[in-house]
Amino acid sequence: MKSKPTLDDLIGVEHSKLGYYRELQQKVAEVEISNLELARRQRQIQAILDGITDVMMVLSLNLKIVSVNHVFQDVFRVPEPEGKFCHEVFRSAPQPCSSCPVITSRESNRVCRHLAIYPVDGQNRHFEITASPLRNPDGKPCLILLLMRDVTLEKELQAKYYQSQRMATIGVLAAGVAHEINNPLTAISGFAEGLKRRLPRIEKTIDQELMDDFSEYLGIILKECQRCQEIVQSLLTFGRQTCPESSPVNLNNLVNDTLKLLQNQLKQYRKDLIQVELDESLPPVQGNESQLKQVVLDLLFNALDATQEKGAIILRTSSGNGDWVSFSIEDTGYGIPSEHMDRLFEPFFTTKPVGKGVGIGLSTCYNIVDQHGGEIQVESEEGKGSTFIVKLPRENRNGSLQSNPNPGS
Repeated sequence: MKSKPTLDDLIGVEHSKLGYYRELQQKVAEVEISNLELARRQRQIQAILDGITDVMMVLSLNLKIVSVNHVFQDVFRVPEPEGKFCHEVFRSAPQPCSSCPVITSRESNRVCRHLAIYPVDGQNRHFEITASPLRNPDGKPCLILLLMRDVTLEKELQAKYYQSQRMATIGVLAAGVAHEINNPLTAISGFAEGLKRRLPRIEKTIDQELMDDFSEYLGIILKECQRCQEIVQSLLTFGRQTCPESSPVNLNNLVNDTLKLLQNQLKQYRKDLIQVELDESLPPVQGNESQLKQVVLDLLFNALDATQEKGAIILRTSSGNGDWVSFSIEDTGYGIPSEHMDRLFEPFFTTKPVGKGVGIGLSTCYNIVDQHGGEIQVESEEGKGSTFIVKLPRENRNGSLQSNPNPGS
């Protein structure tokens, strides 16, 4: 027969129960405090992640997208990217890219940085990519964190800065060379003119055939001197740092006057080779008419060299909705190779054969347009043709240029 529990036993049991519940309550309170702290930290981390303006993705080791941040959707607008391969999303390619930073980071277990170009909304954008491995407790990568920063604007500004620096440096050199050439050239031209004036005085004293030779040779000397003077003038224009006196210029009249100047030279081409499409509502620009005419001439000669007797050349003027007006020269010639696009406006760079050009036409155009606060854009596809677009700030009512023009917009 079992003995009944004593009072002490009953008190001990109840006391144990009370201690257990107190301990449980303390644990629950600690867990609640820990959950609140965890929630606070999660909100803090989420706020930090939301403040990052770079595209962020987490990829599996087989290059599938696990998660993305909100910036990804703002930039790429790909619905439900999770579960898709990154090369399918960015390149629409069935295989990974040849220089994939994710693969490099996965294999080396290190942070990898890379520059890449991806099409976004029909335009190529430059991205600086950083791939970082997320390691498991063993130190091996289990996921890859990918950061993509859009550096397109930085690259464009950097390229323009370097281009401006090159133009300024070579401009000083070109001006110095031009002045050095101009001195002996002036002497040669002056003495040739003096000999030409004296020819009638000795015409009766020498053989007529010899007289004809002298006249022909002096004519050639003077003609070549004039051509050299034009080259020297182009060099001086390129090296000039300030824009000369300007006045309101109508680009439509400028194009028509230029074509009239070339009327005799254009007779060797087809009549329908050059087509003109002018915007009659075009407002004037503030600039130097002779310099802008030189830009049209140089660009037109380039187009003629590119098309020869085939294809067509279209001269257009246009007034945009912004603070600029433009004229463009489009040809259906042989186009510009991609490897030459970055060097088009470098002085003395030319792809023409010897005797056909000295390579200062486009560099001079660049300098003139830059002095006028404008910009030259080039679009070309090898084998199909090229388009040179010159954008200039329109004139204000007070006769000055629009402030802070943005011809690239």
